[in-house]
Amino acid sequence: MTAVNTAPIKWAQRSDSLYLTIALPDVKDETIQLTDTALVFKGKSQNKDYEVNIAFYKKVDAEGSTYKVLPRNIQMHVMKKDKNEDEFWPRLLEDKNLEKNQVKIDWDRYVDEDEGGEGFDTSALEGGMGMGGMPGMGGMGGMPGMGGMGGPGGMDMEALMKQMGGMGAMGEGGDLGDDGDDDDGGDDDDDLPDLEEAN
Repeated sequence: MTAVNTAPIKWAQRSDSLYLTIALPDVKDETIQLTDTALVFKGKSQNKDYEVNIAFYKKVDAEGSTYKVLPRNIQMHVMKKDKNEDEFWPRLLEDKNLEKNQVKIDWDRYVDEDEGGEGFDTSALEGGMGMGGMPGMGGMGGMPGMGGMGGPGGMDMEALMKQMGGMGAMGEGGDLGDDGDDDDGGDDDDDLPDLEEAN
């Protein structure tokens, strides 16, 4: 009998959805079944068998959810069933003890409940398969982030600049250097100390 490993899961959430990542590279022979109460995954990665069999903390909307098998992992955007509740779940799994061993927080996608934040960046899932009913045969999505500036799949320059913060001397216009106009009219070298002679 072949040993079956538990696949590592990372998760993050917003008030209306969950973002799950099964962190296995080059998954082959995968089967993914999402119901309103559970997720079952089986697949091979690096010649080892892996599986996930979890029951969610609350119901999800399997029909409105999507997933995509990528070269480095499997990403899933799972919609919460009760969108009117507008609350964050205290955990992903129904069983608190299983969660400690099977699930980690995805700190790259994490936002605090108080911050609210925007929805997930789902550009990696474009062309992905729907989870409910018969999966659609989505084509190969374009390269994420290579679209035009802004819009779905494109680069959000405003969000990028917010993440960078006020990077040093960069002003609103992106001015990095001296424009040649000295407003004080003085010599900037006046405040520098004299150099010492080398021995």
